[in-house]
This record gives sequence, C-alpha cells and structure tokens, in this order.
Amino acid sequence: MLQDRIREGLLRKAGLTQIQIDDALAAEHESGLGLDQVLITKNFLPEAKCLQFFADFLGMEFRPSLEGIGVPGDFIHKVPVQFARTHGLIAIAIREGVLQVATHKPLEVQPMDDLATMLRCEVEGVLTPRSEIANLINRAYRHKADGVDEALEDIEDTDIVAVAGQIQESEDLLDQNKAPVIKLVNMLLFQALKLRASDIHLQPYADRLQVRMRIDGVLYDMESVPKRAQEAIVSRVKVMGKMDIAERRLPQDGRASIRIGDGDVDVRISSVPVTSGERIVFRILDKTTKIYSLEQIGLSLDNQRTIKRYINYSHGIIFVTGPTGSGKTTTLYACLDAINAPSLNILTIEDPVEYNLDGISQVQVNVKKGLTFANGLRSFLRQDPDVMMVGEVRDNETADIAIRAALTGHLVFSTVHTNDSASTVTRLIDIGVEPYLVSSSMLLVVAQRLLRTVCANCREPVEPDEQMLFHLEDLKLKREQFQNGKLMIGRGCDECFHSGYAGRTAIYEVMPIDSAVQEQIVRKATASEIKRSALERGLRTLRMDGVDKLLAGLTTPDEVLRVTQLDVT
Repeated sequence: MLQDRIREGLLRKAGLTQIQIDDALAAEHESGLGLDQVLITKNFLPEAKCLQFFADFLGMEFRPSLEGIGVPGDFIHKVPVQFARTHGLIAIAIREGVLQVATHKPLEVQPMDDLATMLRCEVEGVLTPRSEIANLINRAYRHKADGVDEALEDIEDTDIVAVAGQIQESEDLLDQNKAPVIKLVNMLLFQALKLRASDIHLQPYADRLQVRMRIDGVLYDMESVPKRAQEAIVSRVKVMGKMDIAERRLPQDGRASIRIGDGDVDVRISSVPVTSGERIVFRILDKTTKIYSLEQIGLSLDNQRTIKRYINYSHGIIFVTGPTGSGKTTTLYACLDAINAPSLNILTIEDPVEYNLDGISQVQVNVKKGLTFANGLRSFLRQDPDVMMVGEVRDNETADIAIRAALTGHLVFSTVHTNDSASTVTRLIDIGVEPYLVSSSMLLVVAQRLLRTVCANCREPVEPDEQMLFHLEDLKLKREQFQNGKLMIGRGCDECFHSGYAGRTAIYEVMPIDSAVQEQIVRKATASEIKRSALERGLRTLRMDGVDKLLAGLTTPDEVLRVTQLDVT
C-alpha cells in the first residue's frame, strides 16, 4: 500500500520518528492537505528536504532553483495567471514534445491533468520550492501585456475627478479594470519592473510630460505623455504616496506599496516643483528580488575569503563604501545573511528597510518622530545585540556611537559615502571621530561600484576599433591579453533595450585595517598615503578588479573607465 511505503520511507530516509509520522498522517486526514504540505507546515521537514524526499520516492526531478529559466510563450498565452498562482504551476521547458512543469505539490495530480487538457499536450512534473515558482510566475506574467499606449489613448481631462475615489492600500498591477489615469500610472510601474528599472522620472516640459527610466544605472527616454494628462497623473501619484494634492509649490515625499501577485514592491515617491509643473521620481524597491549570497555578488575568491574572515569577528566595525546606487545595501545583506544564526541577536536600522531578512530585527528610520540613526543605535545597545547594522554614518554623533559600540564587544556594519577604501578612514576623522577610536575599532573597509555586464543574448567577440584601443591603453592593457585578440561586446537586442548590456556585477576594493594602517590613522596620514602603502602590501583597487572582469569577458573597456574614473590606481 502506498501510504505504508511512504511511512517506511519517512522513517528510513527522511529521519522522522514514528510519533511525527503518525501525527502528520492524522493531520493530513483532518485538514485535507497533502502529506507533503503537512510535513512542511508542521516543520517536521524543511521544504527542500521534503521535496527531495518525494522526488526520490516518486521518481521525479528535483530542481532547487529556477534562476535564469525562460517560460515557454505558449504557457503564458494559454494559462491564466490565476490558475498558475492558485496551483503553483509554471512551465520551465519542452523536451521531446513533453512540457516540463514546476510544482511544489507532488501529491496533487488533478491540476496537472487540467493543465494537460488546457494545453493539449503531455506534461511532466518537476519539484521546485514554492518561492522559486512564485518568483518565476511573477517574472513571466509581467511580460504578458504592456498597455501603456492603450491607456494613453483613454486618458481624458475629466479623469482627475475619479482619481481620489479609487485608492486601495496596495494596488495589484495585474488588475487592469481601473480608471484610465490609474491604469496609466500602474502600467508605467509595470513597464519599469519589466525592464528592471530602479527609478522612473516624470519630467514636465512646456509641451509634454517625458517618462524616463534608469536601467542598470543609466537613464533612458521612454514614452512622452500628452501635456493635458500631466495634472491627472501628478495628482494620482500624490494620492498613491499619501501626499498633499493641493500643495504644488513645495517638495514632497511619499511612499506606496504595490502588489504583483504574491510579491510586494515598495515605491518611494518624490515631487519637486519646476518651471513646467511638478517633477516626479519613483524609486522602486522590488521585494520579490532575492537576497544574494556572498558567492553571487561578484567577489573574487581572495576578496570573498577576506570578507568571510572578518564578518565572523565578535566585535569591531566593517564599512562598505561607495556612491548612491552602488550596491552597498546588497553587500551588507549578503554579509548579514552569511552570519545569520539562531545564536546571534542581529538588529538593523535602515532608511528605508529595503528587503526583509528572516530572523533579523529591522528598524525603519523615522526622523519626524525622532527615530534617527543615532537614537536607534542608542536603543539597540539596550537590546543585548551581538551584531548591528546602521544604514549610513552621516554625522559625528552616529559615527561616535557606532564606533564605541564596536569597541564594547559588538560587531557593527555600516555604509559611508566616499570614493575609495582609504578615504573612508580620513572621512571619519574629518567628521570628528578621534583617530585612536578609528584605529582601534575598524576591521575592514570594502569600496564598491556596479559595472554593467555584456548582454548574454547578443554578446559577440569583435576586433577592437581605434577607440577601444585607446581605452585599453588607458587601462594599461594590450589586445594580446584577450582571447584571440578580441573583446566581448553586446550587439544590442530587444532583451537589453538595444544597449548591449543586461544586468550588473560589482567590483570591489577590500582593505583590511592591519597594524600598518592603524599606525597611519593615529598619525593622521592622508588617504593617498594610506592607499599607496596598502598597494605595496597587495591591495587590489576598484580599477584592477574591473580589469579582471573585463579580461573575463564580462564587461567592456569604456564601462570600466566610466565607473572607475575617480579612483587612483
């Protein structure tokens, strides 16, 4: 009997006790849930281990990640998003006429039969964690429709009256049954998410409202909205961000949360009055984006080893530095994720909290209510912390508390805005921290930048032209150092918005604060002195790391020069 075989398998292979198995089987009978769901909800087995067990037991494939998977177009066109979400099903490949479908419910066969009938083809289940399936469904169905032009045609001057009456706490972008102006704003956000944009700019001119999007760190002009729709759009945006619609002469800030299926996307909104109206900028924080591990953020093996060594210290302060939008928060989250354990009490204070980390207490800065970085940090010290993360050191007060916390037995992570690793040291002294405190508390400084990577879809090796040779000369490189003397570039395609680049990777400069640097800090050496002596001891600068990635074919010479222009090698 199948149930007896499952019971035996759970005892022998999954390591469950007889009591746990009896409890799970009783709960399955009472709740109507599948045994697999019961085992996961009762925490008898982690989801991955449970799916692996059923994959082995039922002779199915188990795939822990769906990163980089493309969903067959036929599935998106024929299967409604509600069906895919309700049953947790998404197609991942077609092999010899059989459609492979990812599922997280190995014992539910009815939805798979319905899917086979709907698509008129044979389907085969592949077991995958629920979160991976939900993320792929969101990514796949974002591409299904792009109604920006259609919504533009529907906009009328009278729509402004309807704006205020149709607000919900959290808008679902896939629900298009909205008034035209609401639909338009939703579709602009929808398109930005589809293109992986980090910001949307609505810039008013005398004759139009220009939409611009920042993709991989570069601004691109998109649609132009007719001037007559400007007021309606600005008012809608203000309503979304809970801002004052009547106030048009002062800058305002707002926040909104929008839903795409199972995932939330936070939007920060800023409005500034300019000569032709009000300029709006959305900053998009896509919470469906996963937390990256230290192995995934572009660190070389040496830098990875160095960072892993220092983040396991019991006390001291680690700084990540770089300009706005250089990936500092991603690196900090990767560090926290690497050390996160039930035995550690980890607290963060951020502005804003960008992603939620399980097992870590995260606090949002609220200056209006008096919750600043400094005040939050003071309160943290009464919460018996092991590890603290401060979003940013902006002033002497925050720096002083963070450094004193590091000296009293806490590991502290923070960010600061400087050009390179050595200037972080001098910046702290400039804002009033005593040199002896800096030298005795600092463990490590990580400077970083983001480089656009060549599009995987349209990349090709080319002979370097005259301009490329000039760039190689600036980087102290020769064409002979590249495979067959050719450089990798992107031709430009629909996938990469015809830019030749898709996605980004980080370059790093990792400087441990060793005894030599500590001595230099105490005698107030300049940033260039500190950097020169660190170079003699083997420091690899941002530009050197960029050159390594260029030689590996990940990026182009002009991109390395663009990103590292302020760094002295």
